[in-house]
Amino acid sequence: MPNTVNTAEIQALDSAHFLHPFTDFQDLNTRGAKVITRADGIYIWDSEGNRLLDAMSGLWCVSVGYGRKELADAAYQQMMALPYYNSFFQTTNVPAATLAAKLASLAPKVDGRGFEHVFYSCSGSESNDSNVRMVRRYWDLLGQPQRKVIISRHNGYHGSTMAAASLSGMSGMHAQGDLPIPNITHIEQPYGVENALPGESPEAFGLRAAGWLEAKILEIGPEKVAAFIGEPVQGAGGVIIPPATYWPEIQRIVDKYGILLISDEVICAFGRLGHWFAYEKFGYKPDLVTFAKGVTSGYIPLGGVLVGDRVAKVLIEKGGEFNHGYTYSGHPVACAVALANIAIMERENLVEKVRTDIGPYLAQKYGALNDHPLVAHAETCGFVAGLVLVKNKQTGERFDESLSVGMMCRRHCFANGLVMRAVGDRMIIAPPLVMTHAQIDEMVALILLCLDLTWQELKVAGHVQ
Repeated sequence: MPNTVNTAEIQALDSAHFLHPFTDFQDLNTRGAKVITRADGIYIWDSEGNRLLDAMSGLWCVSVGYGRKELADAAYQQMMALPYYNSFFQTTNVPAATLAAKLASLAPKVDGRGFEHVFYSCSGSESNDSNVRMVRRYWDLLGQPQRKVIISRHNGYHGSTMAAASLSGMSGMHAQGDLPIPNITHIEQPYGVENALPGESPEAFGLRAAGWLEAKILEIGPEKVAAFIGEPVQGAGGVIIPPATYWPEIQRIVDKYGILLISDEVICAFGRLGHWFAYEKFGYKPDLVTFAKGVTSGYIPLGGVLVGDRVAKVLIEKGGEFNHGYTYSGHPVACAVALANIAIMERENLVEKVRTDIGPYLAQKYGALNDHPLVAHAETCGFVAGLVLVKNKQTGERFDESLSVGMMCRRHCFANGLVMRAVGDRMIIAPPLVMTHAQIDEMVALILLCLDLTWQELKVAGHVQ
């Protein structure tokens, strides 16, 4: 396809008018944004005609790949029939009701706990704001209004609205906007690279890390704690994969103190970890499950909360009016696209494919990166992966933060046709679930090339030997 975009013109418009999320505006304006113009399969193209393998699925979301006509057709057909109506005035629409039933059927029961109800939003951030409202409403209705505190984790990410950013454990976000809001607190993350003791096994570390939740509950007072929220695998924090002992122990603790458990699966649901929902993989029993991103493969905004039976029962039978919702809750076009996206995933067996085929193949190929002199702890879980860039593999010595070694590597990735995300000194990927073995090979070869180029740049500058 010929390039018809004037890059400089679009960059000028962008600099003059578009304030980007999580961006140093002044810095971006000096360099100009990369203009992405089209996409197909697992690849995107910029306005200069350069092709990049998108190993981040857009922003963790384009699970079925780019250019799926079925999703465009679903949007078009629904727009022509009913482009919009609200859900406020005791009305519904066919796609919203149908999708809610479909999601309920996909969410597996664990020890009798199931999900028959869905509350819709437009994003993961909005969904987690809704969780805060629902959790506190639940305890109010049970006559325990003092249960307001929600415990989260440092370096977890749950969105960027006021409540969601408060739930997030990102210090940079909390430094802006006087966050967190009251009654939200944090414990340490289950990241063994930074928090395990010398010689501590992963199993022992997982139990100890989960124990930080119990310690915090006792510090606050169990009668004041409403819920614990966590991502099954921390995504934006750097693909932090907890030890196998972590989530079962978390479940034991929340059960012991009667606390609600929120599983934030905005990244991890819809096949990303080889299951429709990640709580099944890790064997715990959440009361609320946050979703977004992969439900539509990012083709159109949609998010929501799977509301577990015991919470839904209280909200429905005791609640009266729930004074919360959004203009676009249950948007018919978004729900129609979600149904079409799920149909593709079922027809192409993508969830099973991640669990038994491309997930294990990625683990094999990605694991070989552990041999690179820059790399420590290259690991995968389903179809997410991360690695740590280190100065010394033997000692585990890290690079000085001022070097921004992760961003150095990311620059080489962009320059060589690869989208890979840097989170500090961790490099992470979450590729589309439609990748072939040959495309995984191509991606890993590109990662290796960019690691080599980063190593060379560091060596020339005298930072490694």
